[in-house]
This record gives sequence, structure tokens and C-alpha cells, in this order.
Amino acid sequence: MTTTFETQRAALADVVAIPVTPFTEDGTVDIATYRALLRRLLDGGVTTLTPNGNTGEFYALAPEERQLVTEATVEEVGDRANILVGIGHDVPTAVASARHARELGVRMVMVHQPVHPYVSQGGWVDYHREIAEAVPELGVVPYIRNDRLSGARLAELADACPNVIGVKYSVPDAAHFAAYARDAGLERFVWVAGLAEPYAPSYFSAGATGFTSGLVNVAPAVSRNMLESLRSGDYPAAMKVWEQIRRFEELRGANGSANNVTVVKEGLAALGLCRRDVRPPSKPLPESERAEVAAIVAGWSA
Repeated sequence: MTTTFETQRAALADVVAIPVTPFTEDGTVDIATYRALLRRLLDGGVTTLTPNGNTGEFYALAPEERQLVTEATVEEVGDRANILVGIGHDVPTAVASARHARELGVRMVMVHQPVHPYVSQGGWVDYHREIAEAVPELGVVPYIRNDRLSGARLAELADACPNVIGVKYSVPDAAHFAAYARDAGLERFVWVAGLAEPYAPSYFSAGATGFTSGLVNVAPAVSRNMLESLRSGDYPAAMKVWEQIRRFEELRGANGSANNVTVVKEGLAALGLCRRDVRPPSKPLPESERAEVAAIVAGWSA
């Protein structure tokens, strides 16, 4: 029997929320708060979640912490949402994480961009192929940030691994995305705008049908509003949301996205929902910059 992955494909064509990983005062993962934040996302209409994503500080978590986050997500979410677990690092680690997710009943994994300093296009295919072949029952979503990777290479991967069903595309160039998606196969994959709300309107116009979001942790309704506008083809309405979130996202993207997670956690701290703590190499906002984030967040809930 051939797996069609229809449910998984539909789940990707949505707001794909990347939950933060909150920490306690002593620096350990705060699972109770994490679960409360998940409930808030679910109550806010979020139906697809990526635990262990970059907004969740994937690279700052120990292997056992990543497992803990995955397990807590599965337990808390139940059948209320779809789960796309972030995996990565070396191939054996990524495969072990994918199999762990599968054992918990998860049906999709997102493969983080390889962080090796020397990535050949053929090696990129081999890396993802080894992972995808190890879990043929799971939908696999590569996270692409490499602007030198050709669409033909993605098609090559999918030829070998039909469980590669979607792409989190995070190259900040809408024209490049439009060409890349057509070279790889526009209808073959679910294209997720991996640079979140700021790029979602331009990427949707070129063929994306979902977008990832860290902002959704703070304001689920804002992200949902953008999605509904884009789904209906109402780009002026989508750009109204874009204007609403512009400054927040500019703060996240400044200095090479140095404060990408920091600003999200600051927004949650302003709402009294979790501590602002992040792990190195991220750093909390200085006192002088916290008021701006608090004012933005207050404006969304006004």
C-alpha cells in the first residue's frame, strides 16, 4: 500500500508554529510552562506545530532535552494538532530523533539545514536521503537556507524518497523562490515560506501555501489573520497585517537575526507568559530595548 501523505501535506499548508522552549530560573527546560504555551497556541487556532525548531533554540538544547520537548508536545497536543518535529545534526542523531518521533506517533519531521561548513549539492541529497529512507512512513520536510542548492537536486531527492513531501524554504529572495519551486516541481511539494510573516505575501504570490511563525507564540490571532487573507487572495489585507507586525519582525531580524528568539521571548515575558531567558549564543534584550517590544505586543491585544 502506497502512503499518500495527504493529511501531512494539508497540515503544512497552514501557519506552522515554532514554539519557544522556556527555561526556569536555574536554566533547565520549563516543561510546565512549555505545555501552557502549547495550550495557548492550540486555543488560538494553531493546528500545526514544530517542536525543536529554531525559535525553540534547537541548537542550544541537549539531545535529552530535545527528546523531552518532543514527548511533552505529543502528550499535550494529542489529536488537537499536527506535529512536525525538528531533527538534525549528524545523520545517526537525526535518524534516531526521527525514529523517536515515529515511536511517539508523530507523522512528520523537518530536517534542519546542515550546519557543516562544507556542503556539496550531492552531499546535501545524500544527507537527506539517508534520513528519509530510515523513516519511510514519515513525511519529511527539508529546511532549505542554501541559495546555491538547485531545484533539480530537490527533485532528485524526491525521486529517491517519495516521503519528501514539503519544503521549508528560507532563502530571502522571492524571485529565486519562484524559479526554484518551478525547477523542483511546484505541485510536487508543499511550499512553506520559512521566513515567516514578513515574506509570506511575496512567497504566497509565487506558490507557497503555508508559512512558519515564531510571532504566533505571542499573537496567534495576528498570524491567523495573515493566513486567512493570503488564502482568500486578499493581498491588501495581508499587507495590513504585515504593517502591523513589521517593527516586531525588524527587531528580530536586526544584526543578522541576532535577536530572533530573544524578541519573541521578550514579547511573551511582557505578557507574563514565560521568562525572557535564552541560551547562548543568543542573549536577552537589554533593559533599554524591552519597552518597545512590550508596547508592540500591547498594541496587538488592545
